[in-house]
Amino acid sequence: MEINPSAFAMAIGTIAPALAIGIIGAAALIGISRNPQAASKIQITMIIAIAFAEAIAIYALVVALILKFVQ
Repeated sequence: MEINPSAFAMAIGTIAPALAIGIIGAAALIGISRNPQAASKIQITMIIAIAFAEAIAIYALVVALILKFVQ
């Protein structure tokens, strides 16, 4: 059985961003629960961090598409 490299790249490339977004969300909730006055600053920082983590998944998608169409 042959492994499709684009599927493998996409599978591996989405695991880390998914874990990172979960960790970022959990840390933001803990921070907001400890200091509710800083909720707006924490939310802005959380959204920016999630955007950077999601960019990694988009890069994995681009690599998977390149692997799919180059072969």
